[in-house]
Amino acid sequence: MKRLFLSSLLGFVSVILFSQDNPANDYFPSSKKWEKRSPLEAGFDTSKLNLAIRFAVESESRNPRNMELSQKMSFGKEPFGEPIGPFADRGDPTGIIIHKGYIIAEWGEPARVDMTHSVSKSFLSTVIGLAVDKGLIRDINDTVANYVPSVRLYDPGKPATGEQQYIYPFSGAHNKRLTWEVMLRQTSDWEGTLWGKPDWADRPDPDSTKWHNRKRNEPGTVWKYNDVRVNALALAATCVWKRSLPGVLKEYIMDPIGASSSWQWNGYKNSWISINGKPVNAVSGGGHWGGGMFINAYDMARFGLLTLHRGNWNGKQLIPGKWIERSLTPTTANPGYGYMNFFLNTGKKYFPHAPVTAFIHIGNGANIIYVDPEHDLVMVVRWIETKAIDGMVQRVLDALK
Repeated sequence: MKRLFLSSLLGFVSVILFSQDNPANDYFPSSKKWEKRSPLEAGFDTSKLNLAIRFAVESESRNPRNMELSQKMSFGKEPFGEPIGPFADRGDPTGIIIHKGYIIAEWGEPARVDMTHSVSKSFLSTVIGLAVDKGLIRDINDTVANYVPSVRLYDPGKPATGEQQYIYPFSGAHNKRLTWEVMLRQTSDWEGTLWGKPDWADRPDPDSTKWHNRKRNEPGTVWKYNDVRVNALALAATCVWKRSLPGVLKEYIMDPIGASSSWQWNGYKNSWISINGKPVNAVSGGGHWGGGMFINAYDMARFGLLTLHRGNWNGKQLIPGKWIERSLTPTTANPGYGYMNFFLNTGKKYFPHAPVTAFIHIGNGANIIYVDPEHDLVMVVRWIETKAIDGMVQRVLDALK
């Protein structure tokens, strides 16, 4: 196989491209090998694609590469903003471009395991979809309280047979009415404190007098991005599965799509619960206070390819197609959001230069998995300024002849 090299970008980024015969059908990589094609054979203008990648590299996030310092400068300024989960310093601006399943370009450090922040939420909604498919959750409109009446915390400082503390995350007049549906759409207005973080302390109202006296919203009527509520959903999903969510994800999704063994889905130092007498760490839905999914760009791209094909991987339906359809159905209170963390391009408001059918899994950093069914395209772009994402998409699509 003949290997071609694009010119160095910014003196340190080289994009490796490979010649490959044009396939008749979309290709799915094996766990051991991911075939590659040249941009020219894939129908891209190589010079324009080179410029798009250079734009991504030049648009690197201005936040510190030290993730703990970055958190202190942003979410750490919130009330109760202290970190409780692990962090890892990030690498260079990184990306992979996939067309019809083949890698046509890559840059940076795609094999490096980095935090992916709120892209973790897309993995969370996936394991909940699997729970529905397997009958562990009978109906997405059921109230969560019927499945999770109480949760037993695990305290390593106490004997396993001793008195253990219980919490009741879905009790109370408001929380007991919440369904899986509103939790997935971030329209629940769940209230309470979980893992030491009150719901009102996440992206709090600028008016501190409203922190303890905020308006309570009817479930389903108001959208608010809130990681405390996401973590309450992750806790509920853990209780339904009665096992760790990373184990579920590995068995049903990551191993079948050929992902590496390097990814880790982390919780917090204080998010341990007891299930059938065994300690299980309830993972987080992002890196707001540390934790969440730590993963390389190749594994992110495999997940993006899976969602591009509506949950089907080389003929095997790993995620129910109906679940992907629900994930891509606009939320009434926010038409640009489906199930977490599927951001939709409804009205082309999110990415004006992308098709309305495109969607994106996005996390702080920014970390993105761009999925474009119209162009059979998946892009992973890491550590790019959020305001530059649409410009990156515009340039890549312009390069596609």
